[in-house]
Amino acid sequence: MAKWLMAVPPVLFLGLAGLFYTGMQRDNPSELPSVFIGKAAPVVPTDPLGDLPMLTDAMLRDGKVTVVNFWASWCPPCRAEHPVLKKMAADGVRVAGINMMDDADKALGYLAEDGNPFFAIAADPKGRNRVEWGVTAPPETFIIGGDGTVLFRFVGPLVGTDYETRFVPELETALAAQSN
Repeated sequence: MAKWLMAVPPVLFLGLAGLFYTGMQRDNPSELPSVFIGKAAPVVPTDPLGDLPMLTDAMLRDGKVTVVNFWASWCPPCRAEHPVLKKMAADGVRVAGINMMDDADKALGYLAEDGNPFFAIAADPKGRNRVEWGVTAPPETFIIGGDGTVLFRFVGPLVGTDYETRFVPELETALAAQSN
C-alpha cells in the first residue's frame, strides 16, 4: 500500500504542470475571456443616475458602435482612465456609462467636477446587472457593435500599453466596420 501512495504526488504534479502548460499556450494568457463575445449584450440597468440621459437597451442596437464603461466614483483606476473616456467622447466615439455600486450623489458630483464623457448613463447601485455582464470590478469596458453584439471586453483601466495595443485596435476595427 505504501508504494501506491508514493506515486500520488508525482502524478498530481504532472497533472498540474500539464494544466499550467495548456493555460500558457493561449494567445494572451493574461486576458480574461468573455462568454459574451459575439452574442447579444446583456440588458442594461433600468435605474437612472440623477437626471442625466438614461442608457437603454435600444441605444445599444441602433446601428452605432458604443463603448460601454462600468465605473464608480470610489474607484481609483476609474479616475485614472477618465481623461481617456473624455478624449474618446470628444473624438466622436459613443461612450455610455454604467455606474455600479456607487452613491448617486457622489457619482453625480464626480461627473460635475471632472466632466461627463457619457452620452447616456445607467445606474447599478446594488451590482445586480454587473453580474449579468460578467463584470468583476470596475473599471471594465465593452465594445458593442451597432446590432447590440458584444465585440470586445477590456478588464481594467483604459490606460497604458495594454490599452493601446489591445483596446484601440479593436475599437478602430469596430468603427471601420460601422462606416462600411
